[in-house]
Amino acid sequence: MTTATAPAPAPPWARRAAHAIALCALPSGLWRIAMASGVYVGYSDRVLRDVFDIPGWGIAYVVGLSVLGELAALSPLLLVSDRWRPLGPRTLGTVAWITSGVLILVAVWQLVVAVTVESRTYMTSDTAQAVWGLTFAPLFAIPFLMTAVTWSYTKRHRTARRQGRTQSAGDPLPRVTG
Repeated sequence: MTTATAPAPAPPWARRAAHAIALCALPSGLWRIAMASGVYVGYSDRVLRDVFDIPGWGIAYVVGLSVLGELAALSPLLLVSDRWRPLGPRTLGTVAWITSGVLILVAVWQLVVAVTVESRTYMTSDTAQAVWGLTFAPLFAIPFLMTAVTWSYTKRHRTARRQGRTQSAGDPLPRVTG
């Protein structure tokens, strides 16, 4: 009989935080898709053509970036799901902690880029800059939400290992053995 550690279910706040990560990535993805679709987002036609290669391969890049970003934002749902785990609990926890650290570093780096003069020169108006800021601002919540979800995941699995709870490989509910 194969046994696996059966952690307690994820608390509701962790589930909400994991879902919030996906929602935080949505506005910027929609903004990028609007840009690729030809909707005015604050860039002149020349900037779109010369800098972003839109129309052209830049459309595939921008849409692909939006899709990959949203898929990545959905991945924390694995930490609160009881149905499917592609990796073992320790490996998934390690990957999640590394991801949280990288996200914090990227957020700090993006904040520095956002306040530099270079990042503002392409926008044609202050309104466009404000809309851009509002669509990308929720991304700064992702590192903190990811860290909270990762902490919850690690805590639940550590507690399950300490308590020695095991579950048979096909059991739908955790079974306590003693």
